[in-house]
Amino acid sequence: MAEAKRIYVAGHRGMVGSALVRNLEASGSAEIITRTREELNLVDQAAVTAFFKSARIDQVYLAAARVGGIHANNAYPADFIYENLMIEANIIHAAHRNDVQNLLFLGSSCIYPKLADQPMREEALLTGTLEPTNEPYAIAKIAGIKLCESYHRQFGRDYRSVMPTNLYGPGDNFHPENSHVVPALMRRFHEAAERGDETVTVWGSGAPMREFLHVDDMAAASVHVMNLDQATYEANTDPMLSHINVGTGVDCTIRELAETMAEVTGFEGRLEWDASKPDGTPRKLMDVSKLERLGWKAGTSLKDGLEHTYQWFLQHQDDVRER
Repeated sequence: MAEAKRIYVAGHRGMVGSALVRNLEASGSAEIITRTREELNLVDQAAVTAFFKSARIDQVYLAAARVGGIHANNAYPADFIYENLMIEANIIHAAHRNDVQNLLFLGSSCIYPKLADQPMREEALLTGTLEPTNEPYAIAKIAGIKLCESYHRQFGRDYRSVMPTNLYGPGDNFHPENSHVVPALMRRFHEAAERGDETVTVWGSGAPMREFLHVDDMAAASVHVMNLDQATYEANTDPMLSHINVGTGVDCTIRELAETMAEVTGFEGRLEWDASKPDGTPRKLMDVSKLERLGWKAGTSLKDGLEHTYQWFLQHQDDVRER
């Protein structure tokens, strides 16, 4: 029997990283290597270099990142661009220096211009101005794509990138201010239902459209892309436009999301909208035709995914509320 691959999942405690670990462990064909933030500071280049030198890694899933919603991106732009640039540069360079041939970088749909044609195709990258509220994070993610492409072009490394749409699911950040829209709404509606509130106020007009992907689907798509043979991957990408979109190909308005969330959490009151708060990008829908041609399609509906996530939230709400 061939020796199991040693696969390093960077960011294994995050929502995406933990989903990757679940998926890879279920396959039973790999030895999963992880390090906590206390064990390995990914912003520290020397520490990352020493880790790769000693750990004998075969593959890397780069899911580590500093993430947050509109409020967090607006409040901490320097932290977002610096930490994300350092994390990806340290890991990708150390992987190369230690002869790791296979790496998958996980980016974000915010790499695309604010007013990109919908649905957003991979070719839209670098064709327009980014959404100002998360530009620093987006710039860092674009740099990650270009790092992977550059190490492929110069050194022949098989470093790939996938760009997920808005993700949600078990392990998400449910902080009332620093979280993304799905967990923020889920916590708000849950607590309103508990208190018996008559209203819940939601930021913005409710008109923007968003696409949402369950994190277990994202993990499955990531493993699928990583395991594509190199000839197939390169036949469907370009050396300087190599990333692949990951999503459902279906979107909804924030108002529709909030109404579904009220149903899932049992909130029976009234929704109110605070139009003084920013809406962000008017629409973000991914063109996932390339990924579907490569043999993968999302399988979890939004309502089913929200119900699954809400059950996880109920089981872990004491831990969630301490964050």
